Amino acid sequence: MSSPVRVAIVGATGYTSLELLRWLLRHPLVRVTVLSSRKPEQPISEIFPELLGRIDLPIEPFDSRIIAQKADVAFLCVPHASAMQYAPELLAAGGRVIDLSADYRLKDAGLYEKWYKHTHTDVQNLEHAVYGLPDLFAEQIAKARLIANPGCYTTCAILPLSPLVKAGVIDPHDIIVNAASGISGAGRNPTPQHHFPERNEAFEAYAIGTHRHAPEIAEGIRLGSGVQVGITFVPHLVPMDRGILSTIYTRPAGGCTVEAALDIWRRTYAESPFIRIRTGIGPSTKYVLNTNFLDMAIYSYEKRWVIVSALDNMVKGAAGQAIENMNIAFGLPWSAGLN
Repeated sequence: MSSPVRVAIVGATGYTSLELLRWLLRHPLVRVTVLSSRKPEQPISEIFPELLGRIDLPIEPFDSRIIAQKADVAFLCVPHASAMQYAPELLAAGGRVIDLSADYRLKDAGLYEKWYKHTHTDVQNLEHAVYGLPDLFAEQIAKARLIANPGCYTTCAILPLSPLVKAGVIDPHDIIVNAASGISGAGRNPTPQHHFPERNEAFEAYAIGTHRHAPEIAEGIRLGSGVQVGITFVPHLVPMDRGILSTIYTRPAGGCTVEAALDIWRRTYAESPFIRIRTGIGPSTKYVLNTNFLDMAIYSYEKRWVIVSALDNMVKGAAGQAIENMNIAFGLPWSAGLN
């Protein structure tokens, strides 16, 4: 492109917005032009002091017409059930939208309503939304006007599993995903259960059987493989700021070897700049911290294969992947601004 992509961020005062700004401000082909939130009008650097001298745009009330005039794409960093209030106006005004909430991830509005306890009010646009996993759906993303950025746990599970399910080398009905996340995944608004004395020195499972990423993992694998799967998903919280480590238990099928599974990964992700397949030192949250990489490895253990994957939930699990989607949608180099 001859001129930079103009970017708006709606919901500019949360953790995901801050992470977006950290990366976008060093993106050579982007200019941030609008920051919108319900907060009082004040410079963003007063909310996030680390941005002082880097960006001092004021927070503006949401106005789809102004955003359409000033920006080519809007990132929605708003809570679930809020994005579908903003996206229709932005799309009608001619803009493109990358939604970091869950409002457009699940294709079945009834499934969304079951898991998120909200009626979906924008089924028309839901029908045309593209699931924004660049490593699997880059071709669709390039043409999309509404991109549903995936969840963090889901990215960490779908990317290692989908190619193996598609190739028929694991049992699609016996998959267990144990995943542990840092606290930033819960967002910036304080809650008693995320208070420091509650979380420090604590490691616990939560939302067993009720976590909203469970149906998204199953749907994402189905979209990538064409196969319905059975998933048992158990999330955990660990006392660290950021990062996700997933330990995934599967059963091999058809006599396939681990080396053959690695070859499937290598072929699937040969053009993916941010997926690293590890065969020596295994994945760790430390190795992906503050990067857009997803690391994954596979091990044979008795009658199971154990897959381990890791990412930074604020980058590859949120803001970084959203920037990948923007790059692809606007014909920019896939990794621009993320190295």
